[in-house]
Amino acid sequence: MDDSDEALMARIARGDEPAFRELARRHLPSALALARRITGNAADAEDVAQDALLRVWTNAPRWQPLASFRTWLTRVVVNLCLDRKRRAPWVALEAAGDIVDTAPDARARMEAGETDRRIDDAIAALPARQRAAIVLTYREGLSNADTAAMLDTSVSAIETLLVRAKQNLRRSLGDIIEK
Repeated sequence: MDDSDEALMARIARGDEPAFRELARRHLPSALALARRITGNAADAEDVAQDALLRVWTNAPRWQPLASFRTWLTRVVVNLCLDRKRRAPWVALEAAGDIVDTAPDARARMEAGETDRRIDDAIAALPARQRAAIVLTYREGLSNADTAAMLDTSVSAIETLLVRAKQNLRRSLGDIIEK
């Protein structure tokens, strides 16, 4: 019976647990040592080695012997170590401190709502074509060319409408804009 790593992988692909145990017995010590050297942490190294062996089991049906099994497993271990190093380190809950609520308080929400209402009212008070130009350009995100096409006019006419609309909005919202 052929007990090469590649032959064991073929058996593992068919769900052969004794073949998996044999392959793990052969390669776990070197995978663990490699992971320990890269991560610098025994607990992380154990997690990486276990994860690597889990990937051996789950990927066995798709595994192709393009390189030796040892080369493939080494690559898996190295990638898992590098992924672990990229992640933010775990911090003890006590060291994390208090949770800061970044949501605006009730007063700030109320003021923002009032500001939004005043802006909406000021836009609604604009002449129809200025209002359409502002809404299509700034609220809908259309380009001046697309806005011009929708309003059946030229780009320069849209630019003029936008300048006039902004002037009118500045006049009616001066106290908001100056904040």
